[in-house]
Amino acid sequence: MPAFPDLEIRHLAALVAVAEEGSFARAAGALGFTQSAVSQQIASLERAVGLPVLDRPKGPRPAELTPAGRLLLDHARDVLDRIEAVSTELDQMRRGVTGRLVIGTFQSVSAEILPPVVGRMRAEVPQVDIGLFETDDQTALVERVLSDELDLAFTVDAADERLSCQVLGHDPFVVLVAADDPIGAVATPADISDHPLIGQPSSNVCQRLIDQRLDSAGIRADYVFRSLDNGAVQGMVRSGMGRAIMPMLAIDPDDPGIRVLPLDPPLASRTIQLTRRAGRSLPPAADRFVAIAEQVSADRLRPEPAVAI
Repeated sequence: MPAFPDLEIRHLAALVAVAEEGSFARAAGALGFTQSAVSQQIASLERAVGLPVLDRPKGPRPAELTPAGRLLLDHARDVLDRIEAVSTELDQMRRGVTGRLVIGTFQSVSAEILPPVVGRMRAEVPQVDIGLFETDDQTALVERVLSDELDLAFTVDAADERLSCQVLGHDPFVVLVAADDPIGAVATPADISDHPLIGQPSSNVCQRLIDQRLDSAGIRADYVFRSLDNGAVQGMVRSGMGRAIMPMLAIDPDDPGIRVLPLDPPLASRTIQLTRRAGRSLPPAADRFVAIAEQVSADRLRPEPAVAI
């Protein structure tokens, strides 16, 4: 139990006002109360602390603090200052201009989507502190979201009742070939099946999606090199070591050493999401982060998935 269970903030405000204004009448004007209301608050304060805090002389003489009142005054000012500071910080948090967000991400999003999102957040709400955690292990991202180590995480095709997933858009799979590869302008399953392929480790969530889609389409994948690094995969394609199937977001289409081809018929696109733990309240700044991510993704992802084989 608190030492003064009946003590209220308005009692402290009344004490400070009387001490600074010198009279109950002027304190009432400063607080926007009636003089009797201020008098009642001081009386309630004295009952709460068990000591008189003000001497009330007759005539024009100002109200005077008692020893207990002088002791209480500094503490009252400190409490009111702290409450004002908390009120200001809560208002800033409510408006989404302060707070801390920890975001989970993976390689291609870190390269193409996250930089403009973070740039706009820093420009619009510079007092929001943003921490980042990157891994291509989606299981690790989901675990950190569920344990509240991450507020939000970019994910691919995540489906879990413990998660709330906001779809940002769809990223089509394309075929990468060397610039001098004799293949035509469109790749077919025959151009992929049993042809040397460059890919990522089979533990990678995106690679699993590709392999599942290839298997469903009856395309036999023959991987001759695997790397977690998107640039390394593209570099091996550039060298002529093999072809690759990659999501559009993960490649550099301006690389003169490669060509980017559609696959006909296409594989189902991967779905890029922003994921949070279901039922968890996040700082209001998270809503601004999501809104900016949606705007940035609209320029880099497709609104609808590709028609899949």
